[in-house]
Amino acid sequence: MKIDHFLKGDNISWMAGDGEHGDIVMSTRIRLARNMSAYRFPRAFSEEEAMAVDRQVSSALLDCETLQTPLYHFDLGQRPSLQKQILVEKHLISPQLAKKERIGSILVSEDESISVMINEEDHIRIQCLEPGLNLKKALLKANEIDDCIEKQVNYAFDEQFGYMTTCPTNVGTGLRASVMMHLPALTMTNQVRALINMMPRLGLIVRGIYGEGTEAVGNYYQISNQVTLGKSEEEIIQELETIVEQVVAKEVEARKAMLEHAPIAISDRLHRSLGVLQTARILSSTEAANCLSNVRLGIDLGIIQRIPNEVLNKCMLIMQPGFLQQYTGTTLKPNERDVYRATLIRDMIGEACQHKLEDEGEDSYDV
Repeated sequence: MKIDHFLKGDNISWMAGDGEHGDIVMSTRIRLARNMSAYRFPRAFSEEEAMAVDRQVSSALLDCETLQTPLYHFDLGQRPSLQKQILVEKHLISPQLAKKERIGSILVSEDESISVMINEEDHIRIQCLEPGLNLKKALLKANEIDDCIEKQVNYAFDEQFGYMTTCPTNVGTGLRASVMMHLPALTMTNQVRALINMMPRLGLIVRGIYGEGTEAVGNYYQISNQVTLGKSEEEIIQELETIVEQVVAKEVEARKAMLEHAPIAISDRLHRSLGVLQTARILSSTEAANCLSNVRLGIDLGIIQRIPNEVLNKCMLIMQPGFLQQYTGTTLKPNERDVYRATLIRDMIGEACQHKLEDEGEDSYDV
């Protein structure tokens, strides 16, 4: 399979939106950080060591007979920057790995629910993604990958401290569990800031859609564990799941309160956002993300009809700079991206509405 398959915006299993609490919890991610004991860590190793790590890890996974999901290996060192940017936008690699010019590779499953980054901050970063709230399933898949690798290589492991990692905050289990949540009602009612400030006291942290160092966009927030040392994987997963369930309940409560106290104002706000997506000729990434968030909320509340959530998921993906430039086949300046983004989203929303009408045997629509 060629890398071109993974540079498209279709068939991403973890974006299906059909998991538990799928109207609020967009996706679940499990990431395991590992290093090999035979080589210096990435910040200090040589290019020869990096190549040896790549060979051994990729061989362990490509030749693993017990692995249920086939993986495909791609060297990223010589890839065009646009391709790497798209892989970042699809959450298959990190921004840090994308910046590396000579070393670094990825193993990825066809449905993109599994990706293994080689020679990022650590020798190995195993990542598994699932739709909705599905931490246990994602962890099982990650552990399966982990076991395949460990059969062939020796990890850097300390009996007292656990897995050794480049950053001390990952020492221990090496586990980073995160949940991507859509929290428009808590944001609109100014409750989300208090929620974010409370999380560190619970051993959790809230980040933006692309993880560390990024801001929340379109009312999407990534909640993940901070503590990796002194707790088991199961304890980390259970604590995060408990908090996420509580946040889901608060978002549901906030949505009900908005509908009860200001139904017309809420309906107007959501329909105005839909109107912008249907008619705008210029859309910044921020405005597009906020409007898509409002339309998604409208669909979840039953206020807006005939637009499938999977269309909104695809809009959120292809509105990113890398995808826009791939679709046009040329480099775009920021103002040119804003024009093309508006055109692309306008066409996709219109096409989705028309298809839905044809399925229902109607000639016109009123969303």
